[in-house]
This record gives sequence, C-alpha cells and structure tokens, in this order.
Amino acid sequence: MQPFQGNNTDAHSVDLATFFVRGSAYGIDLLKIQEINKLLALTPVPGAPSYVRGILNLRGRIITVIDLGYKLGLPETRLNARGRNIIVRSGGEHIGLLVEQIGEVIRISIDDVEAPPSNMNGIQGDFFHGVIKTADLLIGILDMELVLE
Repeated sequence: MQPFQGNNTDAHSVDLATFFVRGSAYGIDLLKIQEINKLLALTPVPGAPSYVRGILNLRGRIITVIDLGYKLGLPETRLNARGRNIIVRSGGEHIGLLVEQIGEVIRISIDDVEAPPSNMNGIQGDFFHGVIKTADLLIGILDMELVLE
C-alpha cells in the first residue's frame, strides 16, 4: 500500500470531507466527491450484491447507491433525516455512498496521517490509507478505490 497522498496542489496537505457511518468517523479526499445529496427515492436492483441499496436517476444520470456501512462489513447504514448520498466517480461510473451524517471539511497535513490499524471498529485496515486524530475524533481515511472494487 502506498502512503496517503492527496490531490490538492499543496503536496503537504489535503482537504478531507468527513462523515459518519455506524457512529464512526471517516474521511475521503474532497476532490474525489462530485456532490452530496439528501436521500432520494431508490429503485431496488434485483440480483445486485447485498451492499447495493438501489439506483437513482440524478438529472438524467443513473447512479448506483451502495450502503457504505454494509460494504465495509458493518451492519446496514441507519437511514435518518441527516443521511446523505456522497456521489463519487470511480471507474468511469458515478457511485452514491449512503452515509448517516456529513461532518466537516478539514485540512490535514499528510505528515500527520498515521498508518492504518489492522482493524478499525470491525473494519479491515486494508480499506484505509491511514488515520488522522483530531481533538475529538479518530478519522479513518478511506481508500475509495479499494472500497469500490
């Protein structure tokens, strides 16, 4: 696994969009996000993998929405009024990540990113670039390519 590197022009820092799934904080490079939407009606997809919650039509574009908690090996993501779809682009396709709540955008120094633990809150460390500690949170920095593989 390569060390975490952001896509910002500043080679020493990266902006992370943070969010919560099953009570734990996670982050992804802000530049990987296309948009964030409120939960919209999903159309089920018969025969799809269990982590696929459905598809939605977003301004004429079909988006596959996955349950990020379930994909990470956790129980299903709890749907509530604060839930959101984070739309990312991967492999030429737009994917919606169902999360329970959006956090803040934080700028982190790449030098402060620590190696991922072998297991973080029941999730295999392979899904992470690393972790960052803030005053009140331990944020797992997700490797979206591995999560969406």
